[in-house]
Amino acid sequence: MRKAKIRVFNGAATKLIATFCAVSIGISDISYTFTVMREVAFIQNNKDKWQAFEQVLIGKGNQNPDELAQQYIQLINDLAYAQTFYPKSKTVVYLNHLASRAYQNIYTTKRADKDAVKRFFTLDVPLLMYKYKVHFYFALCIFLVSVGIGVLSAAYDDSFARIILGDEYIELTLDNIAGGDPVAIYKSGSNWGSFIGITANNLYVGIRCYTYGITAGIGTLYVAFTNGIMLGTFQTFFAQHNVLWESVQGIWIHGAMEIFTIIIEITCGFILAASMLFPNTLSRIESFKIGVRESFKIWVSTLPFTVFAGFLEGFVTRFSNVFVPFVNITIIVATLSFIVWYYVIYPSRFRRDEM
Repeated sequence: MRKAKIRVFNGAATKLIATFCAVSIGISDISYTFTVMREVAFIQNNKDKWQAFEQVLIGKGNQNPDELAQQYIQLINDLAYAQTFYPKSKTVVYLNHLASRAYQNIYTTKRADKDAVKRFFTLDVPLLMYKYKVHFYFALCIFLVSVGIGVLSAAYDDSFARIILGDEYIELTLDNIAGGDPVAIYKSGSNWGSFIGITANNLYVGIRCYTYGITAGIGTLYVAFTNGIMLGTFQTFFAQHNVLWESVQGIWIHGAMEIFTIIIEITCGFILAASMLFPNTLSRIESFKIGVRESFKIWVSTLPFTVFAGFLEGFVTRFSNVFVPFVNITIIVATLSFIVWYYVIYPSRFRRDEM
């Protein structure tokens, strides 16, 4: 009797499983059909634009470089959409190939342009910053988290600042605070000596942020965390001795541009790492070549900012206690606003122009 019941149960279970599988297969087929239909609609809506762009690339159409660059941005957006919703389709392969040809056309032909430097800073770099905006925001978040770790660690552990900044620096700064000038350390040495030494050090930090991306981003992540923790510890130390406002007026005259430049250099390191780790439909070596080329362009664009930050630290920061607070804050706001505008706000106009 028990065996009979077991057979009945097993038979019912088998039918239930078979029914479930049939329904699942049906749902899967319907989902696949809808995906195909959406892809067909996507192709129909954009094929004329792609074909026209392709004609320009093979020399059968006329278009100025700015318009070509705008169409390149649209093509990148279409490629990103296709990679998201139709990752294994031939549409992705076609758009990827078209984007590669477009890149070569835009960036190779401009080398002989007499306005190459101007175009580099006003078009090439903003285009790349728009393309890699996710990498930038990732770098920014990593850096802010590391600053937060430094703040909390220094706030809850009195010895942490000495571990991070060193006993010699702490003792010297305490003497300066007692003497009424918390940032007196920035006034030692000659103007030119400070400028050259500080700029060389900042260039070294920037090179590490960028080139350490070759370690799959681990090295870049390490540099980002060490610098962020140091910054958070540094400012917390001044806050604990009630001279935060005085330190901000001095340090951030050069620090606003210097720190933001470091974040951009960290971004370059992450772009380099991502090109190795996530090649998408490209071969890994081809993706890496593109990553090196594009991240290097962005990194080169940071050099003027690094030099200017060194100039401010060598020639202007030393007079922060002579200036009225309004002058100090104006310099800080102006330098920070300009570099944020150039790397974040200005590139976003390409998206608005496209829409």
